[in-house]
Amino acid sequence: MKRLIPFLFLLSAPAYADITSSISSSVKLEVSAAATAADRIGNSYSVSGTGVNTTDGTTAGSLGGLGAATNGVNAYTPITASQLTDGESFNYTVSHTTGDTIGTSLTTGEVSAFGDLTSTSGGTVGDLDGTIDNHVIGLTAGGAGTSVTGQYTTSVTVD
Repeated sequence: MKRLIPFLFLLSAPAYADITSSISSSVKLEVSAAATAADRIGNSYSVSGTGVNTTDGTTAGSLGGLGAATNGVNAYTPITASQLTDGESFNYTVSHTTGDTIGTSLTTGEVSAFGDLTSTSGGTVGDLDGTIDNHVIGLTAGGAGTSVTGQYTTSVTVD
């Protein structure tokens, strides 16, 4: 009998395992809302130079610039530059950007006329459709600004 014990272990024994399966289907329909993104452009002023005389028309040596703001736009004082010494080298640079006016009487849904606008219209449903029938997914494109996504997932887990 002792000689048969090693052979008993070679006989196949039943295997036990947990098997889990999962099947799912989904459809997602989206219609985009109308949207506007607005970025206001601000006021800026820059001046630099060498070998020049400057004036704002009243005061010699004035560098001009930005003054008080009204509805978001600064007053601007321009300057005139002339060569300091005839025949000598000089350079002169001036840059001015007038900012966007801030609207004072906007109502809901209106956007100020800012310098940087991006606007999209709302989506239209049209024929947008999605169906699931016994894990068969049917998708129909809608109008502009819409999207439809279908998904079928199967998983098997063996422990």
